Amino acid sequence: MPSMDIEVLLKDAGEYLPPDKIELVRSAYEFAAKAHEGQERASGEPFLEHPLNVAATLVELQMDAPTLAAALLHDVIEDSDVSLEDVKSRFGEEIARLVDGVTKLKRLTSKSEERGVDSKTQAENLRKLLVAAAEDLRVVLIKLADRLHNMRTLGALPLGRRRAIARQTLDVYAPLAHRLGLRRTKWQLEDLAFRHLEPRQYRRFSRLISTKRAEREGFVQEAISILAEELKRAGIDAKVLGRPKHIYSTYLKAQRYVEQGKSFGDIHDLFALRVLVETVPDCYKALGVVHNIWHPMVEEFNDYIANPKENGYQSLHTTVLCKGTTPIEVQI
Repeated sequence: MPSMDIEVLLKDAGEYLPPDKIELVRSAYEFAAKAHEGQERASGEPFLEHPLNVAATLVELQMDAPTLAAALLHDVIEDSDVSLEDVKSRFGEEIARLVDGVTKLKRLTSKSEERGVDSKTQAENLRKLLVAAAEDLRVVLIKLADRLHNMRTLGALPLGRRRAIARQTLDVYAPLAHRLGLRRTKWQLEDLAFRHLEPRQYRRFSRLISTKRAEREGFVQEAISILAEELKRAGIDAKVLGRPKHIYSTYLKAQRYVEQGKSFGDIHDLFALRVLVETVPDCYKALGVVHNIWHPMVEEFNDYIANPKENGYQSLHTTVLCKGTTPIEVQI
């Protein structure tokens, strides 16, 4: 039995999908289990572990049943005796089209992985080509989930292949996830790629962040409590969360700080507070509350609601001085 249990997957999917759709996903799992019977990945784990993990990532995104079914079936054409017509006959045109789309993207990215991506322009062109070739955005989401699990199990491959896949992930897949608003997927892909491309720097910054986390964890919890109480008092329905900085993004920021003659200790947002509210006006009201509690650093304010990022991301970012001297970033 693979460590990712199909019953757990179906239970999680059942939180938002009706029973008839769950049966479709189960049927796709049973079909894939038969197709991949006896197969193993390079890591030695059962092959079925991979499509199950891909589907689990998509359940977290609450994707529809055809997407989950296609995720479970996405390798059957390439890695078993099953044909596209077999998939179409059993599961219909929609799911067959999704599986075929993922298969085509796999072939497309395999070629670029072998050649490498030599510039930002080439990487951008490949990202555009992936989206255009997919026709259905769900195909791209399956491919991102596929790459995420492959990155988590990359250690079983030879060094050269690991580095090539990691480079492509950093240049193509992580920015693509960012464009689609999948921030968590982007961070995970970046950190996993960085781990294989720059293992010494990865370990160094991982240790530095862990040290800072230990020092600041209590401080952040106190800041969360203070802000949550003040927002409640102001009549704003909000949820306040602490957000740790990720390894690769911290490394990039440290690189920029070195160029400015600053040190790692000058980085303000190794931890940030994230405030979730119901409406845009509440964002600005919450900003006022934050600035009433703590002194804002004017040069560290960005209004991404008035000026959204390219991928449509909208929020307010401000850095404030807590307890007079300690900077912390607040995202609303």
